[in-house]
Amino acid sequence: MIRLDIFSDPICPWCYIGKSRLDRALEARPDHPFKVEWHPFQLNPDMPKDGMERRAYLEAKFGGQDSAVKAYLPVITEAESSGLEINLEGIKRTPNTLDAHRLIHWAGIEFKQNAAVDRLFRAYFIEGADIGDPAELVKIASSIGMDGDVVGRLLDSDADAEDIQARDMDARRKGVQSVPTFVVANQHVVPGAQPTELWTQVIDDLTAQLAAGSSESPAH
Repeated sequence: MIRLDIFSDPICPWCYIGKSRLDRALEARPDHPFKVEWHPFQLNPDMPKDGMERRAYLEAKFGGQDSAVKAYLPVITEAESSGLEINLEGIKRTPNTLDAHRLIHWAGIEFKQNAAVDRLFRAYFIEGADIGDPAELVKIASSIGMDGDVVGRLLDSDADAEDIQARDMDARRKGVQSVPTFVVANQHVVPGAQPTELWTQVIDDLTAQLAAGSSESPAH
């Protein structure tokens, strides 16, 4: 297997789009060699713990509603071209995503990371849920087969919070400046929401290389 490390944030629309495009390539090549792992990167690491009202966030980041609309227009266009539902107007709060990243980490221990990421994207971009709210995260955990009571107790504690923050900072030190960022085999960095066709080609190239390497191995 070949590692595919993905640095992402559940409130990043390009991460949502990028995952959907990668997923289509993985579905088209079910024998792909990737072992996917998701890693934390907070778009707003200084966001207050309770998040903030969405309109205030857009005012602060873009300087007003009109500028925000212009900034998000490419997102809406690309989401629609990818066949994705996205409901930006339904988002009422911009959360601090530390707890969402903790949930993704715990889901990984149970081999449910991909399901957790999917569900977080859906909750935020389609349902307009506040994914900084512990109660919402417990619901998401339960919906993918995790123990909601256990997750609730973990969220009430500081479990793994420092680890998530340290991993986020480490990614920045290593040069990750935006998300999504994909790292193939700990060597090749692929930034941005790449087309499905690119991923299909990458998978085909890697599969061919692995096959060639296997055929060249000496017989025992």
